Amino acid sequence: MMDSDAKYQVCSRCVSDTTIPDIEFDENGTCNFCHIHDKLDAQFPLDERGKQKLDQIVDKIRKDGQNQKYDCIIGVSGGTDSTFSLYVAKKMGLRPLAVHFDNGWNSESSESNISNAVRKLGIELKRVNANFEEFSDIQRSFLKASVPDAEIPTDLAIGGVLHRTAMENGIRWIISGRNFRTEGIQPLKWSYMDGKYVQSVQEQYGHLPLMTYPNLTIPDMIYFSLINGIRSVSFLPYMSYSKEEMKEILKREVDWIDYGGHHFESLYTRFVITDILWAKFGIDKRKVQLSAAVRSGKLTRDTALEILKTPPSGDPEITRMVLEKIGFTEEEFEEILSLPQKTFLDYPTSYPLIRALKWPIKLACSLNLIPMIFYEKYLGARI
Repeated sequence: MMDSDAKYQVCSRCVSDTTIPDIEFDENGTCNFCHIHDKLDAQFPLDERGKQKLDQIVDKIRKDGQNQKYDCIIGVSGGTDSTFSLYVAKKMGLRPLAVHFDNGWNSESSESNISNAVRKLGIELKRVNANFEEFSDIQRSFLKASVPDAEIPTDLAIGGVLHRTAMENGIRWIISGRNFRTEGIQPLKWSYMDGKYVQSVQEQYGHLPLMTYPNLTIPDMIYFSLINGIRSVSFLPYMSYSKEEMKEILKREVDWIDYGGHHFESLYTRFVITDILWAKFGIDKRKVQLSAAVRSGKLTRDTALEILKTPPSGDPEITRMVLEKIGFTEEEFEEILSLPQKTFLDYPTSYPLIRALKWPIKLACSLNLIPMIFYEKYLGARI
């Protein structure tokens, strides 16, 4: 991260600034995240080359799944990206199995969006319910750990469920909703994912062992990808849709409901964005997403800067409901907010191993065994 005494600076091209950890600027004032975007832009062209590449991927998915009931699996949350990925896969003639990991925090709009999408598209839905007592204990542990990664237990669990479901059904392909053009790239100190990280935080702060939690460790990933041949790919980087364009298509085609904010389909995510990231850490992740939209030409830089003038706002009713459901009093939550700030570097993780495997990981990315964005996020920045 920039030194606390360093001068505040905003990227000359996007709206990323020195509040973002490990940001760097070149002689033109352009940030390193813009340069990463340009690298990915070249790998996912939006011209005929990109269309041909996407057609090749779709043909491969069809071929690998020709003797199976499903040829791919898609995790659905009710959000824009996952629902649009489901819509695109169906329109391309694929036979996806939709999978939803229910951690107990779905909003009414997310439930409606999931049910409407699978019904309208004629897709089977598999729902996997978390053990809420165990899962809540993990969420409490991450709040006590005083890190910005409070949503990582959900993200990893989704990955674990998708890979295990794919293996059980003989499915080789997982379609994700990742899209650097609309989501950007989160700095590692804001969003580090690692199964060993979850294990170490839970061991230090939790009361329950990880018995039912579908973790996803480095050995798990090696097993799923190298032994079972499961691949993960996203269609969205090959398409030029903006978030707003995707929303309009989904509203028209599958009766999708806008839930009013980025990732607000989950009540807990909304709580984390406003009551943890902003209130405790001063983190505004909109800078990452808005910067991505600016780089992609979907939003002007001036408009993005104007949006950021209004800080993230919480909902006292949602805060009260989350604290009650997760088992914290207001006094205990105030203590959590006052704890010294930490990052994943303060806990045992697989990060040293990932760094040691930098070149094999880069090779695996070049062979499309691992998404290239993994390398750029975990190994591209200087930590």
